[in-house]
Amino acid sequence: MNVVLIEINPFAPVSTPISLGYIAAFLKSRGFSAKIVTIGQDTPVSLSSLKDIITSFRPSLVGLSAYQRTMLYVIGLASLVKRIDSRIKIAIGGPQATFMPSAAFGELTDIDYLSRSGGEMTLLQIARAIENGTPFSGLAGVSYKTADGNVVDTGEIESFADLDNYPSPYLDDVFDYANMKEAIMLTSRGCPHKCIYCYTPNAFKHTVAFHSTERVIEEIKWIRKKGIRRLWFADPNISFKPSRLAEILDKLLTESLDTDIWLQTRADLVTPELMKQMKRAGVNTIAFGLESASERVLAGLGKSISLEKVAEAIRIAQSQGIEVELFTMFGLPHETFEDAVKTLEFVRKNRVKIMGNTNSQQMQIYFGTDIARHYEDYGIRPLNTRRPVYLSIGSQYETDYMSHSEIRRVQELWRARSLDGGRRIVS
Repeated sequence: MNVVLIEINPFAPVSTPISLGYIAAFLKSRGFSAKIVTIGQDTPVSLSSLKDIITSFRPSLVGLSAYQRTMLYVIGLASLVKRIDSRIKIAIGGPQATFMPSAAFGELTDIDYLSRSGGEMTLLQIARAIENGTPFSGLAGVSYKTADGNVVDTGEIESFADLDNYPSPYLDDVFDYANMKEAIMLTSRGCPHKCIYCYTPNAFKHTVAFHSTERVIEEIKWIRKKGIRRLWFADPNISFKPSRLAEILDKLLTESLDTDIWLQTRADLVTPELMKQMKRAGVNTIAFGLESASERVLAGLGKSISLEKVAEAIRIAQSQGIEVELFTMFGLPHETFEDAVKTLEFVRKNRVKIMGNTNSQQMQIYFGTDIARHYEDYGIRPLNTRRPVYLSIGSQYETDYMSHSEIRRVQELWRARSLDGGRRIVS
């Protein structure tokens, strides 16, 4: 049986679809054929070419990665697939689907499944059910809509605690390296913290799972053989276990693997010694989450970090010649216009270039976050109370402390000081 996995993001150039890569490798290891299709800002694509892919590969299941700002494109792709062959089942997964209300099925007429658990296990169960001719029987980890329109929410599926149990999308060659400029890697998944604006901790139940150092290095060796030097480590906190990261960096050095690395972590999880080792191993850019430079606002975000610690981490990185990026947001709970300006001033004072990921953005209120569940308690006032059920509040809000026009003014202040016109790489 064939499965097509599609990622669409017309707002940015195509990057390595790492999550779909893991799913494709896992399905292939269980006897299914999987094809990945990525559609980005720089992808020449047409309805005709998409139709050709579906009609030639003849999938029984299509999986679509879903994000808040790509939902309309996801809906359009689902409609296209169903028009080509109404028998094809369609599942959506990713951040937008995990905690999406099941009532959304009333508006998602072409969607059959919402993936609620880890993508590998969930898509495997769906694929096996379809292959057995019972697409809505014996499922877990999903919400689904039966042929007669009923909606069923099933129990969760446990993912592997040891990530090495998942086949490698790199070692199994599920990616096309021809146009790959950088390889996105995950050496771990999950986050134990309780930031009120973040989906990740709740999606992974505040736990972190890891790949072994051996697996990480084996993948990097393979990627380098393919001619890819730029590595983007997408772990939320790659130095969650500093000794483990030190071991990975040491292996990079002893194996003489020439790389150019971008990574992100918490500012309180780095030391001068670790930063020196990062630089020697090829880390050229490190990103820290600042969010706000107002102590009062920062204290209410559940991040449990201080401005002093962030400033110290910036100094350590800069002393080693490592470029620093800071993730920041505005429109936060209890944040005034004056508070938001403090964040901009902090970034400039600490000599961090306002470009790339340092371009600030308005906080996005996504499904699965504490702030989405209790937005009224945080003084959030949605601007669109008649939005579709499949969309969360997103950026369409003002707060008890900042009006919509003031939020726009903050955005304009950042853009006026941006070195690249406000282009953000990771969002």
